[in-house]
Amino acid sequence: MGKLFVISGASGVGKSTVLAKVMAKRSDLKFSVSATTRAPRPGEVDGREYYFVTKDKFREMIEDDAFLEYDAHMNNFYGTPKAQLEEKLQTGSVILDIEPNGAFNVRQARNDAILIFIAPPSLQELEDRLRGRGDTSEEQIRVRQARVAWEMEQSKRYDYVVVNDKVATCAGKILEIIAQEAD
Repeated sequence: MGKLFVISGASGVGKSTVLAKVMAKRSDLKFSVSATTRAPRPGEVDGREYYFVTKDKFREMIEDDAFLEYDAHMNNFYGTPKAQLEEKLQTGSVILDIEPNGAFNVRQARNDAILIFIAPPSLQELEDRLRGRGDTSEEQIRVRQARVAWEMEQSKRYDYVVVNDKVATCAGKILEIIAQEAD
């Protein structure tokens, strides 16, 4: 049975970019694909970044107790399907990329989960990254900025906090944590 690693961080902090580097260095790690009701971003593929489902389908999955955890934010649902997670854990360690409420729900369900928070080097850098993505409206940026203070406060509840000042450095620190915890 593999270890379960939960990665969280503020929107725009670079989680996906860092995780791509981590996954490229550790072929034994598996990525747990979450389900969401949000629309795919350009380049995202159903079943790779997320399982993109309707709100009705998501509610049906909730009723069927199909999620390890789920939450709603930014007017969309996000959740971790139990079956695919358990299947992947049978063959090795797994990484989840979820927000703090989801991370704490995972910890409640599985106290062996290892929580890692990716922090921005500064709030200004985080805002610059959000604006630079080009897929986030001004209103969404304001909502996400308001949430950042809460997310940073929640980082104190994580096992590890890693600052993403440089992607390679951040990925390296996460790889060290994984090696220490899983090997």
